Amino acid sequence: MKHIRITLCVFSMVLTITITGCKKLFDQPDINSNPNAVTNIDLPTLFSGTLLGVSLLHEDTDVRIASMWSGQLSGLNRAHLGYAQYIVSSQNFSWNTIYSVAGQARLIQLKADSVGNKWGKGLGQILEVLAIQKVADLYGDVPYSQAFDGKTYPTPVFDPQRDVYKSLLNVLDDAIKNLSVTSGSAFPTKDFIYKGDVSKWKAAANTLKARLNLHLANYAAAAECARLGIGVSGDAFVPHGNSIGVDINQNYDFFAVSRTGDTGFDGAYLPVLLKSRIGSSNTKTDETALYNFFFKVGITATGSLDPNTVDGAFVLNASHPIITYCENQLILAEALARQGLLEDAVVALNTVRSRFSTGLYNGKTLPTTGRKYDPYILSDFGTNGLANPTASGSIQYALLYEIVVQRYIVLLMQYEVFNDYRRLSSALPVVELPIPLKTGTKKPNRLIYPQTEINTNPNVPKPLPDQFTKVALFN
Repeated sequence: MKHIRITLCVFSMVLTITITGCKKLFDQPDINSNPNAVTNIDLPTLFSGTLLGVSLLHEDTDVRIASMWSGQLSGLNRAHLGYAQYIVSSQNFSWNTIYSVAGQARLIQLKADSVGNKWGKGLGQILEVLAIQKVADLYGDVPYSQAFDGKTYPTPVFDPQRDVYKSLLNVLDDAIKNLSVTSGSAFPTKDFIYKGDVSKWKAAANTLKARLNLHLANYAAAAECARLGIGVSGDAFVPHGNSIGVDINQNYDFFAVSRTGDTGFDGAYLPVLLKSRIGSSNTKTDETALYNFFFKVGITATGSLDPNTVDGAFVLNASHPIITYCENQLILAEALARQGLLEDAVVALNTVRSRFSTGLYNGKTLPTTGRKYDPYILSDFGTNGLANPTASGSIQYALLYEIVVQRYIVLLMQYEVFNDYRRLSSALPVVELPIPLKTGTKKPNRLIYPQTEINTNPNVPKPLPDQFTKVALFN
C-alpha cells in the first residue's frame, strides 16, 4: 500500500496476467509500446486490462482458500494441505494485485471524467467495487478512503469494514446514475463480459448492491436491488479458451496442469451434501447429473474424488462466474424468506431450479440423465414436506435451509461461499449447513494481513488478528 498511486502503471498487471496464463485476453493491437507510460494508454485498453485483472481475482489462490475454508474443496498436498488445516502465515498473502487492479479502476474513472464519458466512469466504478469488496470481505478492515493517493497518504488508514461497505454502496449508486445517461462509450470491442451492453452492467451493479445489503442484513433493500439485478441472459462470466498457458480456465490449470493432486474433493462437505440429495425422499430433486459434472473419480489416483477436468465443471475452456443470475435470484429468495414473504421466496427459488432443469450451469449443459428440478410449492417445506430434511416445524426454517443449500452449490469455487459460511451463523433466524471443521474447534473467519503491509504500514490493526478472529460484518 505504501507504493500504491493513482498513476499506477499497467506494467505490473501485464506481468501478473502473463505469468497466470491469461495473456491472450490482454493482447490488443493498440496497446502502447511503453507500458510504463500510463497516461498514454487509451481508455478502452485500460478498461480491458482492468477487467482482466478483476477476472483473475475471482480465480486466484485466495478464492481456493475460501472454498477450502467453507468445506467445498479439500487441500491434500503441499501448501494446500496446510491451508485446509487453517495453517497460514502473513507470507501467504499479498495485496499487490488486488490494489493494483482497484487503482486501475479508479484511473479509468479519472480518465473517463476528463473526456466526459459517464458510461466509462460507471464501468470503472463497478470494477473498483468488485476489487475492494473482495479484500474487505476476506480481510475485514482494509485501506480504502486513503488507498489511492500515495503521495498524500503513503501509509493509508484501515477503514472499518462496515464503512467500506457503505462507501461501496454509494459508489454503486453513482455508477448506476452514470450508466443511466443517454449516451457514452462502454468499450464494446474491449468488453469480454458484456460487449458494452450498458443495461447488463447496470443490472450487475444492482446485483452487487443486493449482495452487499444481504451481508448487512438489510433484507428489504437486498430484495429491492435484486429485482433490478441480473436477468436470465446477464451472467457475468469470464470466458476461457483451449490454449494451455494462454487463455485456459485457471481452475483447470491448477487442478490438471500445475498442481495436480494438491486439492480435490475427498473429505470435502460438498460431495456429501450432493449425495444426500440423490435418491432422497425429495422426489422433486435429482442432482446426480450435477454431482458427476462437479466430480470425477480416479483422475489423480485410484478411487480419488477429483475435480471434473475431463467433461465437467472444470474443463480447460469453462467460463468462470463473477456474479450471476442464479446468485441474484437466490439473494432475492433469501431476503424475502427472512422477511417472512415465503410464497414469493419460493417463486424466486424456483427460477433457479428452472435454470437447472434446462441443464444450464455456468455456460455448460448438464446431461439429461439424473437431472430433475421440479418446482416447489410452499407445502413442500412443511413438517412432513419432501423438502424439509431436518423435519423442522418451521416452514420458514426449512425454506431457508433449501435456499442456503442451493447457494452453497451455485457458489462453487467463488469466494462468496466463504461469506455465507461466516454470515449464516449470525443471520436471523440462524440456518446453517453442518459443515465439519477440518481440525480443532476453531472456525476460520478471515485471511490475515500480508507481511508486506505489516512491515510498511503502521496503521495495520493491532493486535494483529489471526485467521480465527471474526470480521466485524460477520460477528
